[in-house]
Amino acid sequence: MLRSSGAGPRTSTSLSRPVAWFLLAFGVWSWFIWITFVKNLWKDGSGLAFDDAGDPTAYFWVHLALAVVSFLLGTAIGVIGFRGVRALRREATAGAGEPAADDRSGASDDQSGTTAG
Repeated sequence: MLRSSGAGPRTSTSLSRPVAWFLLAFGVWSWFIWITFVKNLWKDGSGLAFDDAGDPTAYFWVHLALAVVSFLLGTAIGVIGFRGVRALRREATAGAGEPAADDRSGASDDQSGTTAG
C-alpha cells in the first residue's frame, strides 16, 4: 500500500496507484453525496428539519454538522489521493529517461566485484 522511496534517515512515502486513485474517487464521491444531502435537507418538507414556523430543528443542525464534517474529511482524503496520483505521474515521467535501479549502481552481477574468466 505504501512504498518508501529512497534510503537514509529521512525517506518519503508514496501511495500505490490503486490506493491513490481510490482516495481521489472517494473525495469526488464525498463532494457529490454530501452536497446533495445538504440540498435535500434544506428542502425537507417532512417536518423533521424545520418546525411549523420554518425554524431549523435539532435534527437539521445535527445532520448539517454531520454533513459538513463528512464533507471536510472527504475533501482532505481526496486531496491526499490527488497528491498521490500527481506524485506517481511525476515519478513516471522522471523515471522514463533514467536507467533501471540495478543499472545505476555500476556493480556487476557478481557480488565480489571480480569477473569470471
